Amino acid sequence: MEFKHKSVLLEETIDGLRVKPDGTYVDGTLGGAGHAQEVCRRLSAKGRFIGIDQDQDAIVAASERLSAYGDRVQIIRSNYCYMANELKNLGIQKVDGIVLDLGVSSYQLDNEERGFTYRVDAPLDMRMDQRQSRTAADIVNGYDERELYRIIRDYGEDKFAKNIAKHIVAARAKAPIQTTGELTEIIRQSIPMKIQATGGHPAKRTFQAIRIELNRELDVLRESLDGMIDLLDDGGRICIITFHSLEDRIVKTIFRKNENPCTCPPDFPVCVCGKKSKGKVITRKPILPSETEMEENPRSKSAKLRIFERRYL
Repeated sequence: MEFKHKSVLLEETIDGLRVKPDGTYVDGTLGGAGHAQEVCRRLSAKGRFIGIDQDQDAIVAASERLSAYGDRVQIIRSNYCYMANELKNLGIQKVDGIVLDLGVSSYQLDNEERGFTYRVDAPLDMRMDQRQSRTAADIVNGYDERELYRIIRDYGEDKFAKNIAKHIVAARAKAPIQTTGELTEIIRQSIPMKIQATGGHPAKRTFQAIRIELNRELDVLRESLDGMIDLLDDGGRICIITFHSLEDRIVKTIFRKNENPCTCPPDFPVCVCGKKSKGKVITRKPILPSETEMEENPRSKSAKLRIFERRYL
């Protein structure tokens, strides 16, 4: 299957980066190289682009699509949480811009073998990095009922989380749950029919929750953001596209904390904690897709773009 993915908020992200022709830029979720191509088109021979992705299929596709840019481009198979170390290995201390597109690619969703989608019957996989041994099946069959309830409630924000977890545990007591189709049917049996008729696909939230848990998506984001901001040179920007309210909340909170890290009580006349601002939040409210983009690409509907600019005071 060809690696296809339509980049969301493409123009808005590239505008937000303010690409300098001789700058150094990193895409930490390279995917199909949609954002990457637009950055590379704006770079001169002195510019530099580093693409990072943990998905081997993405690495192959992006390498081919960016081959025209020669030595300006370096592509690394890794998780963006290791960005600082990967850049250090390349002799890079600071960069002018970072992009993260945290959505699952269209390729991953449409490739049945990857097990991300509830629309076809396939092995329960959902690994972003197929070098990882643990799969979604290990979570579905290995977590106890309380743990399943927690992730479906917190990461899926599903009000039927308790009942879904109960049904999963009851079903696997008879035989291991091995496919997306089996799990989808169990979820259907856990949700009232009148809700299923109006609430979208019943398995969507549970699949999302399991995928986030398996790939540690929220933990990786939370643990990496401060470090990525520290990688930015003066005036450098980080642009992050999220597709989930919890992701967006993490980005919003950490951006604001880096803008105003002071922990002194509000009534203190001067700051005594000594914590200095690292820059400025450019997007007080997230940038959302246009009506046209949402019509052309329904998967963009939940996307939000936030931008932070590093400033050395």
